[in-house]
Amino acid sequence: MATKIERDEISGTDTTGHEWDGIKELNTPLPKWWLYTFYACVIWALGYTVFYPAWPMISGATPGVLGYSSRAELVKTVDVAKAAQKENLDKIAAASVEDILKDEKLLAFARAGGAAAFKVNCVQCHGAGAAGSVGYPNLNDDDWLWGGQPEQIHTTLKNGIRYVQNADTRVMDMPVFGPDPANGNAAVLKPEEIASVANFVMTLSGGEADAAKAAAGKELYATNCASCHGDTGLGNKDMGAPNLTDKIWLYGGKIENVEAQISKPRVGVMPAWSARLDEATIKQLAVYVHALGGGEAPVAQ
Repeated sequence: MATKIERDEISGTDTTGHEWDGIKELNTPLPKWWLYTFYACVIWALGYTVFYPAWPMISGATPGVLGYSSRAELVKTVDVAKAAQKENLDKIAAASVEDILKDEKLLAFARAGGAAAFKVNCVQCHGAGAAGSVGYPNLNDDDWLWGGQPEQIHTTLKNGIRYVQNADTRVMDMPVFGPDPANGNAAVLKPEEIASVANFVMTLSGGEADAAKAAAGKELYATNCASCHGDTGLGNKDMGAPNLTDKIWLYGGKIENVEAQISKPRVGVMPAWSARLDEATIKQLAVYVHALGGGEAPVAQ
């Protein structure tokens, strides 16, 4: 309720004449420096809305008398960065990946650019650390379906794998050995034969297997699998056939995973990046991926 204005005995300040639950409100004015600062900020803000884009309208904001645009500033900044990089990018586009690896300055530039491009385009499948996951290859190890030399990586990036929109894409489909709907559900191998082959395949990398089934699967492997994976299971990079001796499994290394892959193979697709990225960026990616730790040394010419 309202009361008469009094002077507070302790602070010597007049009250406002209001009291709540026995508590009286002091009439303490704000410091002049604070008020002047506040008024200056108000004037500054009003001036800002005149000179710079500020007030929202139906189709945009008021442009301001200076015509400033943050988007235009960004475009200028990007253009300056592109101009600074143009010389190196032109050199990378014109050089082979092996030649880039021989040029220390160009190599450092390409690795940095490749790291940035990898984060934008590749981490969704291969992971931020390039360790991959089930169905997506680990790029840090030395296991390569199509070869880990710089130019081989470049070709894979450029043309993709099983990417039907690119005529030069890498293609190698493992046959369906179990019931195949495309062939009237006929099967190349019976379930027990698939189990035998899977057990033999497990022995190639020292995995646990049923000895009797593995023995029965050896001949079946020689007849049905050795033409691609080799007699000893070392694979064939010209065909993209995996090495079966290294304990690196794209779709899982348990016996049931191997059986499933023999019966009805899972096949992955990698985009052909030539449709999305320029040649310089693809080469930078190839250099970066090669440098992750598992890249094979270039073949001496």
